[in-house]
Amino acid sequence: MIDISPSVMQFLLAFTVVAPLLGAAAALLPAPPGLKGKSPDQAVLRHGVTVTGAILLAALVLTLGFDHDQPSRMQATTDITWIRALDVRIHLGVDGISLPLLVLTALLTFLCALYSYFKPPTGPSPKAFVALLLVLEAGTLATFAVLDLVLFFLAFEMVLVPMYFLIARWGGEGRRAAAGKFILYTLLGSVIMLLGLLLVGIKGGTFDMVALATDNGRGLTTSVQVTAVLAIGLGLAVKTPMWPLHSWLPDAHTAAPTVGSVLLAGVLLKMGTYGFVRIALPIAPDGMRTLAPYLAAFAAVGIVYGSLACLALARPGAKGDLKRLIAYSSVGHMGFVLLGIATLTPTGVNGALFANIAHGLITGLLFFLVGAVKDRYGTADLDTLAGATGAALYGRAPRLGAFLAFAAVASLGLPGLAGFWGEMLALFAAFDPAEGLNRPAYLVFMVLGGLGTLLTAAYLLIVVRRVCMGGPRPAGEPELADIQAYELAAWTPLVALTVLAGLWPAVLLGLTDPAVQQLLAGGTQ
Repeated sequence: MIDISPSVMQFLLAFTVVAPLLGAAAALLPAPPGLKGKSPDQAVLRHGVTVTGAILLAALVLTLGFDHDQPSRMQATTDITWIRALDVRIHLGVDGISLPLLVLTALLTFLCALYSYFKPPTGPSPKAFVALLLVLEAGTLATFAVLDLVLFFLAFEMVLVPMYFLIARWGGEGRRAAAGKFILYTLLGSVIMLLGLLLVGIKGGTFDMVALATDNGRGLTTSVQVTAVLAIGLGLAVKTPMWPLHSWLPDAHTAAPTVGSVLLAGVLLKMGTYGFVRIALPIAPDGMRTLAPYLAAFAAVGIVYGSLACLALARPGAKGDLKRLIAYSSVGHMGFVLLGIATLTPTGVNGALFANIAHGLITGLLFFLVGAVKDRYGTADLDTLAGATGAALYGRAPRLGAFLAFAAVASLGLPGLAGFWGEMLALFAAFDPAEGLNRPAYLVFMVLGGLGTLLTAAYLLIVVRRVCMGGPRPAGEPELADIQAYELAAWTPLVALTVLAGLWPAVLLGLTDPAVQQLLAGGTQ
């Protein structure tokens, strides 16, 4: 920690949220003559790397200046009147819950911009691509930084348009149908969520999330809380995505360009679970207590369903797409996040927040790797990749094979890597949920979650065996390029953080736990 004045901290957070929008506008302007480089396309891609790099640097400095002794306190706050008639304010701040998600977003967007500089996606003008990437970053960062319900909704919705166009314009086969399905599901869920947010704001007398959390639902009747959690939770569940509202996700991931899949899995899915923790838990605790068992049931079914779907795709002859398989795995992994939240305990919520970060790192890496495999082979079809003897990455591209195997074992929750802690804490919390919840039911959910971990190990090991192992390269078949320098630069930070979080979980849990304790206590300890 370094000593940074409150005014500088305010500026850093405001810069982190606003700079992507300014960068997006600048990306659409002609490049100055001295900055064009070899071509205008190269200049605008370099602009994307520069802007996202500056935002990542600001987020890291913000982290260094964050008071780690008081992670439950909102820091770097800005509170300005915006719409006086509705008492809507530009209220920003970060605590131990939102700071890790803010940094994860800045990191993944920078790595995607860096990757795209060396391997631009196939499609229309890079100007539009970079601008959309930056607008997407702005909306995501704002979601994790705003403390007003109206601003939260605007930021939550802001990401839909850029992600729609990234899929529809730069995606692969079936991109328009996948993009349409994505926007339809998320928009319908968001309309209902808006009604819930307005209900809370009007009945609670304010849209300020901190004030509502401190009140801890005392100004809302139980029926209002249940209605609000149903409405808000539906919109959040679609974005998470929770079974059975997940069907847009596999199509979106399969069609999206590599960086689109990385950001969709690594960042956008976290917006839904973050909303449950930041809004539903503290603002409508009675509503959450009423509906928590149902949320846990859907989460447990989603864990098993996602794993079984992946097993079906991984078996020989199924013509399973590797990107689609990783997408279905996200349904299972995010099920653990929802299960942790549904226990209503500090252990479960901390596990959910840890699993959020772990999933962002590991699944982001997996989509990078699957994109690299698809670039080399021209397909992500598992049967085509496996062929008679397997794609044999260990023998033909050993570093790529090693990275893929590492990401797979991290995703299955190997102890010592980031994927282990969040899922373990969620299962522990299901064993002993909050007082008043049906413990026998939660024990069933815990068993289903444990079954999901076994099925996850099974399908990921099948994938590694089929793609990484196999015979020598057939005579006459061209050499396969191993990991390039730019790929190594984009993927190594994710590997390092996956190991760090796995070996030293206290770094993250030390941030989240005090904030979670205060959140569940209604702003008082």
